[in-house]
Amino acid sequence: MELSDEMLTEISYVNISKYRTKVIKSLEESPKIPSVIARDSGIRTNHISKVLGELKEHELVECINPEVRKGRLYRLTDKGNILAKNLE
Repeated sequence: MELSDEMLTEISYVNISKYRTKVIKSLEESPKIPSVIARDSGIRTNHISKVLGELKEHELVECINPEVRKGRLYRLTDKGNILAKNLE
């Protein structure tokens, strides 16, 4: 499958950050809360929140239950899933 220039740019954006790459890989399996992503990836929770925000801006992840304060679940968007399959 030929990847669009936009998708190649997004792959590059994720690849240049170990944190973004680890968060995408962690969410590939199933939706998770930030503390579980942190545990899976070995990244501190405060960094996870920042990375999730960046990935949300790029429409690669989404929050399933934004109305809750604690226990927000994040998952990959369709775009995020395509990107995850094309990461090194």
